[in-house]
Amino acid sequence: MTLFTELSLSPSMQRQLAEAGFTQPTPVQAAAIPPALLGQDILATAQTGTGKTLSFLVPLIEHLATAPREARALVLLPTRELAMQVLESCRTLTRGQLSSALVCGGMAEGPQLAAIRKGARLIVATPGRLEDYLSRRLVSLASVRILVLDEVDRMLDMGFKPAIERIATQLPAERQTLCYSATLSPAIREVASLYLRNPQRIDISTKLKPSPNVQLQTFEVPVDHKQDLLEHLLGTHPGSFMVFVRTKHGADRVARRLARAGFSATPIHGDRSQSQRNSALRGFAEGRHRVLVATDVVARGIDVADVAHVVNYDLPQEAEDFVHRVGRTGRASSHGIASTFAAPAEAQALRKIERALTIQFTRYRVRVQPSAGSAVAAEAADGAALQAETVAAGSDSRPAEVAARSASANGEGRRAGSPSGFRPAGSQGRGQNRGQGRNEGSRPARGRNGEQLRGQSQRGQSQLGQSQAGASRDAGRGPVRGTDRQADVHLVA
Repeated sequence: MTLFTELSLSPSMQRQLAEAGFTQPTPVQAAAIPPALLGQDILATAQTGTGKTLSFLVPLIEHLATAPREARALVLLPTRELAMQVLESCRTLTRGQLSSALVCGGMAEGPQLAAIRKGARLIVATPGRLEDYLSRRLVSLASVRILVLDEVDRMLDMGFKPAIERIATQLPAERQTLCYSATLSPAIREVASLYLRNPQRIDISTKLKPSPNVQLQTFEVPVDHKQDLLEHLLGTHPGSFMVFVRTKHGADRVARRLARAGFSATPIHGDRSQSQRNSALRGFAEGRHRVLVATDVVARGIDVADVAHVVNYDLPQEAEDFVHRVGRTGRASSHGIASTFAAPAEAQALRKIERALTIQFTRYRVRVQPSAGSAVAAEAADGAALQAETVAAGSDSRPAEVAARSASANGEGRRAGSPSGFRPAGSQGRGQNRGQGRNEGSRPARGRNGEQLRGQSQRGQSQLGQSQAGASRDAGRGPVRGTDRQADVHLVA
């Protein structure tokens, strides 16, 4: 099956799919839609970004079109962002003709309850808020005929199992259930045994692995120099960045520091209000913010096109989280870069991720050393220079030492006391555009004796300065502009 026109869909659905630009189903869509149209339960394992949403929306909409007017469908998802995206996809597909309700925390209860009571035929909800409504007897699910459990593995990880169980007790026994998960762990099998009846088993790429379109690299860097390395990457790579950290406070802290350094950055995590999260996502998607700093809780709920670079500022705790993080870039046919920062003590955890996913990183070691002995060194004499050398096994080229130093156009260095003694390209003074890197037309930086600072490279050792920049240009949003500072990346034998 290669085209949607080959599926047994109504003329209106065929027209809606064509107008929305959908012509060829993905593997999970081709496998799940036919049995779902026949009313069978579905147990599907597929990774994020494979088209799962459409695979359950199409049969859901088709069934509701022919069912009694009081019949409803319920879709449960782990995060507000995912719920909002599913609802938006449904509205696009139906041109807003299917009445719907969004039920999730962080938003006013009144409009949500009003939409349900007015007869919304599709309810898209997170388990916590819906369970709360049920416990207060504010809503009834007696007319639900289709239940969709999307990202079940994530809902269980977030502790929603009791809420799902209580919601299920309020649903009619006679219903169709579609269950989607990235993995099929024993916990997922238990959920399937409780809520599905003779499900059609669909297995699409159950082996988690990053997209081949993503260039994977890791930097061994001291914890107190992660921020300097992040600013350096922002200064030398164009395009948008999505930075993942472990905690909510960490997201706020990294975003604040980037803003102070002159980069347009915004955090997104579970403690922010829904309006703040919507504003952050919208600003990032529209290019007003170059950097989005996020936690894992919302990693799967972020779907923004053309993300050039993903940075694992904090190492993810599970290989599955790594896949979902780096999956924010290199989507569809685009290419991207994923950089992982790891402290020396985290080397074993990093190797564990490599073994679990059968991948191999291009490795760089970042060292902070005082600079001395040259015009370039004199420029950073009051601090230190950031240096990195490749340690990738099997490389034909010799290890490359990458030194990032910066000087302002008038020859002034960064103030003494800075963590690494340099300000990466992209850092700006007051009054300049935020979130932008160096000006391609600005004067070259010069040392104190007036000689121009240059980046010197040896053949075969341009991975950090050239290959990555080229890859990010392919995946990014164009060249970075607008600073009076430059960073020199020296590649020497």
